[in-house]
Amino acid sequence: MAKDFNQAIIMGNLTRDPELRTTPSGQSVASFSVATNRSWNDPSGERKDAVEYHDVVAWGKLGELVSSYTTKGKKVLVVGRLQTRNWEGNDGAKRQRTEIVATDINFLNGGADAGDTSHASEDSSAAKPAGKDKKDDSVIEDMGEGEINLDDIPF
Repeated sequence: MAKDFNQAIIMGNLTRDPELRTTPSGQSVASFSVATNRSWNDPSGERKDAVEYHDVVAWGKLGELVSSYTTKGKKVLVVGRLQTRNWEGNDGAKRQRTEIVATDINFLNGGADAGDTSHASEDSSAAKPAGKDKKDDSVIEDMGEGEINLDDIPF
């Protein structure tokens, strides 16, 4: 029998600053929303745009890191699982919310620090530059938009 699979991956901009709370048991949890944009051409060739808003929850140290290192408008890459919660509101109405429970977040900074990327996951003790958790010490630098000479490639 095949295992089930529940994974969501989104990249977009925070629509508000993360809200960090602490549960009665002392667990930290941050909640925030990420907007993702989509563009397509309709059958007549007219360009259309749409925005989707995704609720995200990050628990523990990951939630603390998100709250410390991101603000409204910052770009993030979120990996997690979809979870739907059901509850009854104060007015007696049944409510439902589907959200992404984050397990891994990359902070993709823009502006003056463009190109800077930090990474945090559920088991992180601190934000670290993306890709720096690999075992080898090889460094790959972005060559930009320039032309690549195949003779310069060492393999």
